[in-house]
Amino acid sequence: MSQLFDLSLTGIRDRLRAGDVSAEAATTACLERIAATEPAIDALLHVAGEAALDQARAMDAAGPDASRPLWGVPITIKDVLATMGMPTTCGSRILENFVPVYEAHCVSRLREAGAIILGKTNMDEFAMGSSTENSAYKLTKNPWNTGRVPGGSSGGSAASVAAGQCFASIGTDTGGSIRQPASFCGIVGLKPSYGRVSRRGLIAYGSSLDQAGPMTRTVADAAEILQVIAGHDPKDSTSVNAPVPDYLAGLGTDGSLKGLRLGLPEQYWGEGLSSEVDAACRAAIDLAASLGAEIVPVSLPHTEYAIATYYILAMAEASSNLARFDGVRYGHRSSKSSDLATMYTRSRCEGFGEEVMRRIMLGTYVLSAGYYDAYYRKAAQVRRLIRQDFLDALQSCDLLCGPACPTTAFAIGENTADPLQMYLTDIFTISLNLSGLPGLSLPVGLGADTGMPVGLQLFAGNMDEARLLAAAAALESNLPAMPAPPIA
Repeated sequence: MSQLFDLSLTGIRDRLRAGDVSAEAATTACLERIAATEPAIDALLHVAGEAALDQARAMDAAGPDASRPLWGVPITIKDVLATMGMPTTCGSRILENFVPVYEAHCVSRLREAGAIILGKTNMDEFAMGSSTENSAYKLTKNPWNTGRVPGGSSGGSAASVAAGQCFASIGTDTGGSIRQPASFCGIVGLKPSYGRVSRRGLIAYGSSLDQAGPMTRTVADAAEILQVIAGHDPKDSTSVNAPVPDYLAGLGTDGSLKGLRLGLPEQYWGEGLSSEVDAACRAAIDLAASLGAEIVPVSLPHTEYAIATYYILAMAEASSNLARFDGVRYGHRSSKSSDLATMYTRSRCEGFGEEVMRRIMLGTYVLSAGYYDAYYRKAAQVRRLIRQDFLDALQSCDLLCGPACPTTAFAIGENTADPLQMYLTDIFTISLNLSGLPGLSLPVGLGADTGMPVGLQLFAGNMDEARLLAAAAALESNLPAMPAPPIA
């Protein structure tokens, strides 16, 4: 039983359904793994051990339920998603000890499907960061090398899955915050199409960009989670009322990519891409070609403007969304204030970290009367051009692919003194959030120089997650198995 955590989500699901493993045994295995690994990686902000065991025992007493696809499967949740009865802090002091009286829609769906919520994962404060170094509470380390970052902002979720603390985690992706840490930690990370998964209960950073999605060990696991959390939510105006395909049924078993046209954007293979990432990703693309895929050169000409466009729009939305955290209704309130204006100022200065305050100030600036047209309006116009680039490219191919990140995981502290350099680590992921299309990071091996995981990113058309998952699963089935990270 001590090695149950080595199983994939679909593997543990099948054993739970068959009655070979109890929900309590699966939960206990994960909690023991958390106890063994958490001192080294610090992936979790809250562990609901007793509540999880109580739920597992109640489920065992009732017996396996085939109608609930995740019956008895332990998972973790990024701390930006509201969880009833558990703290939801967004990695920030301003929400310290906040326990919601409501639950995120995707979390409710997971519970209804039988999942056991083990706890909440660490993250960059309010999802603002690319390394999980901006958390107000702890610094999460990469299970492959604890001197390196796990990526961000969903670094806690990525590290938790990679270290075997859970069978899946739910992260959120505003500018690559699922795909980048998935690449750094050697797991699968899927950002669904904007609107495919309800945003209700996701504490907003950039409302037109944020999307929750699965972080798992295999593509089939990601398909299983997406099947549960996808679908229309009438209480969320950004939720799209579109049919949800049977993602697992579409994965296939032959491992062939025959007939698939795979586009390679020239802008993703140039300056700034490390040689080890280039080599690993090109080897995976050569493998795809050997499996029958046709490789098609394409161009995304406005990619060079993506970083500037994203940070103008995201920071503008952040300045608006975070205005609600003012010390009045909930969260941190300064004890050093003598009047209302001072209370607002001190509460926000004490509660928010440096990166969050930087983004709020920049966002307020680009929305101000004298600069709105010069910055925000132009960024919104360029965003439309970036989306059109993807739509045009997908006219000549079925999927696009390129590196998820320009490098493997960098050292802790390497980029903290240079915010711009940190922002550039998301250069290959940001465009997809601006376009609203789905993307997946697939581990394709270890870098020759660093020995750290490398992720290949696949992009699909709007709401075409089925094709994305099917191609990723076929490629995955022909890749050498990823070794387990060396974390004890």
